[in-house]
Amino acid sequence: MEVEPFGPRSMHWDTAGEYRNLLVAGSALVIQTMHPAVGAAVAEHSTYKDDPWGRLTRTLVSIQKWVYGGADGPAEGRRLRELHRPISGVDELGRPYHALNGEAWAWVHLSLFERFITLRRYFGAPFTVEQQRRLYDESRHLGAILRVPEREMPRDLEAFWRYFDAMVADTLEPHPTALDVLSVLRGTPAPPGLPRSLRRLWTPVGVGSGEFNHFVTVGTLPPAVRRKLGLRWTARDERRLRQLGHAVAVLTPRLPERLRYMPIAYHARKAERSSRRLERQLRHSA
Repeated sequence: MEVEPFGPRSMHWDTAGEYRNLLVAGSALVIQTMHPAVGAAVAEHSTYKDDPWGRLTRTLVSIQKWVYGGADGPAEGRRLRELHRPISGVDELGRPYHALNGEAWAWVHLSLFERFITLRRYFGAPFTVEQQRRLYDESRHLGAILRVPEREMPRDLEAFWRYFDAMVADTLEPHPTALDVLSVLRGTPAPPGLPRSLRRLWTPVGVGSGEFNHFVTVGTLPPAVRRKLGLRWTARDERRLRQLGHAVAVLTPRLPERLRYMPIAYHARKAERSSRRLERQLRHSA
């Protein structure tokens, strides 16, 4: 049965296409590649070293198609699975992996929900518990678009947090790929195409853009993940991150929509408003 596409009344419609999502993109990749199967697959088959922002751009385009693509959203989910179907092998410890392993495929998707929650905690108005419940229900729907096995998706918000804590404690490891991602981020400049208003935030006084990428990535990781990776984070670092987060939280809602949202999201939102205006005009003229 075909999965119903997302629409303009969903929380993802308002959040998935924002440029500020870039602020947790690096930490999302770190958390994902700490899963041994994902880390092995990314190490062997990804372009994150040679073209980190190109890889991220392709990922973000795909995510926006799931949410803003209407009937094309489920088709993008199918395309993504087919793209990953041939990715398999054996890691450096002799463990077999496959990109479509149910647990690994689910982790890549479900860990993004946790990153959305973290993003808003640091760089926006934190979601209430009820908003988290609604967003998680939508994430399960998004999982259906991506053909994540139902058995791999926790049934509700409380079950998700138990699942997430258990994955961090028992499955994630300081995988060489995750550590390598952190190293690559340290040498990566601000993403191309970032609006000038946000680019100013990307390079605070005294911090190069690569160091900034690393700083924000480390700071937004869950403390248990930082401990597993042996990363240092001080109270002073946390204060600096909170100050930056406050600036982003204040600035973002004030940006014009074309600067707040990435192109696919912006044009989809604009087209949806135009369609609604046309419908109202047609009703009034009938």
